[in-house]
Amino acid sequence: MRSFKTLILAAALFPAIASAAAPDPRVLGAQVLLDRLGFGPGVIDGASGQSFVKALRGWQEAKGLAITGQLDDATVKSFEPFREMPTVLEVKLTPQILAGPFVGAIPAKQSEQAKMASLGYADAMEAIAERYHTTKATLVALNSPQTKLAPGVGIKVPNVIPPEQDFPADMNAGWRETLGTLNVGSGQPEVAKVVVDKSDGVLRAFDGAGKLVAQFPATMGSEHDPLPIGTWKIQGRSYNPPFHYNPKLFWDADNGDKKALLPPGPNGPVGVVWIDLDKKHYGIHGTPNPEKIGRTESHGCIRLTNWDAARLAVMVQPGTPAVFQP
Repeated sequence: MRSFKTLILAAALFPAIASAAAPDPRVLGAQVLLDRLGFGPGVIDGASGQSFVKALRGWQEAKGLAITGQLDDATVKSFEPFREMPTVLEVKLTPQILAGPFVGAIPAKQSEQAKMASLGYADAMEAIAERYHTTKATLVALNSPQTKLAPGVGIKVPNVIPPEQDFPADMNAGWRETLGTLNVGSGQPEVAKVVVDKSDGVLRAFDGAGKLVAQFPATMGSEHDPLPIGTWKIQGRSYNPPFHYNPKLFWDADNGDKKALLPPGPNGPVGVVWIDLDKKHYGIHGTPNPEKIGRTESHGCIRLTNWDAARLAVMVQPGTPAVFQP
């Protein structure tokens, strides 16, 4: 039988974040609910940051509440139908979760990344954090720093496990596995239009009646590569794609960089999915750094957390309009 190295949670962290602050239970509970309801708060960490405020504003808009971006009385009341759902669950670590394969630290140079078999998770802690839409530091805060990463050990995680994952039998097997790994459910709304709002820093999804049914924090464009304002169409979706690195398309590429084909993986430049647009070289995609969504710049594309990008990929179809506005 394969043996597993026993680790403690804090050992997988940088020393600076090994002692994580305790999450605010009220914020953590709201983040988990918003995530489950399709109004992504970014990484679930129990902290009231800008992505959490944006998620609250989106939920308030969808429910016809005063848009305050705060956990006010009316917003708390709107959560009451879901209050019996626990914020945190204890799950048992399995050999499958801990088996990897894990690739260690990802090299910065694309030429070195191209030599790897995959751009997978660096370690088990990163894989577990992404599975439950959280951070390594939050996992440490929810558990004892001495918690062992070993099969059969119970750990506390944000309760983002979907009620169902009844995906079509003919779905690509690798993509089905990715959706399961990221806790993306099959019961997603059908989306008739996507709106990317530069001023708000979010991607909104609307149904055929014009109702806001989902919202995700996003990184979009930069001074060098601004968001391409206009109306585009989704052409298709590429699941767990490789990445064709072309230094001519990147203003910040090193002079000596050459074209390279980077292997697929959640730590690749576009994460687990590429949602292609009818504007050449532009798409909506995942990220290797979920905690940086909305806080950094992109090369013009729309970047979401891997779990939000995967969820959106289930919602949209080829031909879905994507409106990019200032």
